[in-house]
Amino acid sequence: MKKRLTKKQMIIFAIGQLGWSLLSGIISAWLVTFYLPSSNDIDAGAIQYIKPGLIIGGFMTLLGLITALSRIFDAVTDPLIASLSDRSKNPKGRRIPFMRIAAIPLSVVTVLLFWAPVEGISGGNVAWIGVFIVLFYLFMTMYCTPYNALISEFGKTQEDRMFISTAISLTFFAGTLIAYTPFVFAGLIRDAVGFAMSYRICFIVLAVIACACMLIPTLLLNEKEFVESEPSNENVIKSLVSTFKNKDFRTFSISDIMYWVGLTMFQTGLPFFVKVSMAFDESMVMVFMGGMTVLSAAFYPFVTKLVKKFGKKKLVIAGFIGLAICYVITAIASIPGVLPEASEGSNALSWVFGAIIMIISSLPMALLGIIPQSIVADVAEAESKITGQNREGMFFAARTFAMKFGQSLAMILFTSLAILGTAQSENSNDIVASKPGLLVVAIVAAVFCALGAVILLFYREKKIMKEIAKEGDEAFLQAIENEKE
Repeated sequence: MKKRLTKKQMIIFAIGQLGWSLLSGIISAWLVTFYLPSSNDIDAGAIQYIKPGLIIGGFMTLLGLITALSRIFDAVTDPLIASLSDRSKNPKGRRIPFMRIAAIPLSVVTVLLFWAPVEGISGGNVAWIGVFIVLFYLFMTMYCTPYNALISEFGKTQEDRMFISTAISLTFFAGTLIAYTPFVFAGLIRDAVGFAMSYRICFIVLAVIACACMLIPTLLLNEKEFVESEPSNENVIKSLVSTFKNKDFRTFSISDIMYWVGLTMFQTGLPFFVKVSMAFDESMVMVFMGGMTVLSAAFYPFVTKLVKKFGKKKLVIAGFIGLAICYVITAIASIPGVLPEASEGSNALSWVFGAIIMIISSLPMALLGIIPQSIVADVAEAESKITGQNREGMFFAARTFAMKFGQSLAMILFTSLAILGTAQSENSNDIVASKPGLLVVAIVAAVFCALGAVILLFYREKKIMKEIAKEGDEAFLQAIENEKE
């Protein structure tokens, strides 16, 4: 019998997620801002490295096309890396050697992505961005897919699994928030080093911190002490097909896609809801985002207790319903005439809507930020017991694919719906959203969340939990005693 991780070792493991979420946050927060600067940024010294404007079909930028194509490559590499990890016979383990190899190049590539070689609009810059965004996603997959597979393998009991899921959710939020710090520190050194270099210096510092965080679990945790599993002997195609043959995983994955579509549409639209629907200044975007994050994190310590009382499926469905309600309230705020127009400025009712949305969204975000990872780990372990094939990496890669598919679909829907009734300038990088368009966006996001809740009703939680139950899991089984198998 292999060792169980101590709480301290689980926290060490979670530090790895702090590292990769920091790098992911840099790309999410800064790639568009850096390469598609606003007029204010250009006045402050920003350089245009690639051709600006909505030049692809009238609704997508050149950078958007590059990113979309790179995500297609990313979707292909997910199952390939997962299969290599599942089949690995490395004497040091199936997961940590991949993570150790990927950490340094992932950090370096993140910085180089913002170091386009030509100081002006150039095809060479387009090629540079294209190459390094592909490399970024390749090394990200090499780290994250094995890392996520360890959630199932390190989490030997439901208590351990929930603790790990909670810890990595917290470090994910922390890494994402730290990625926004250049908003503060770049401005402090801009006069001395210039606009672009002020951000690059910040990215270097953050990348060094991220690299150290990613390496910590690979250096301090010996995978072989905690994991006893035989490498899978299935090739990538057979493994992927077998993974999606699992009925409960298919049910979860379809529901998960609904979640990611709804969540991404709302998160992408948040700046527009704040500025257009509620008539606040754009500086309030960070206030509302920070408020949601802090309130959500406050619920994290209680999620495991709630799972023991209600089970995972019921809580995820409750999370879906909570987000749907939040989106309905956002839709009401977007009805023309309910709140002031942006040109008139916000009023007291705008603050009421903003506060209600922050409060209602916080618990669902906590539930949906922690529990789904644990569900994937449960299904992967049950499949391993039934078939004898240890494909944890492929299950988490498939979940990542569902996330990316949902996010991509959400971006297409948002950019198509938010602009309803407006005229878009092909020379501007900015999307001009309308209240009617945002009303439709909020309603569609609510519908996707409602569909996610309905689909998850067919997930057989009791069957899975009984298959993997161990000593100490009695409370988790009691919570779903009346669940149909």
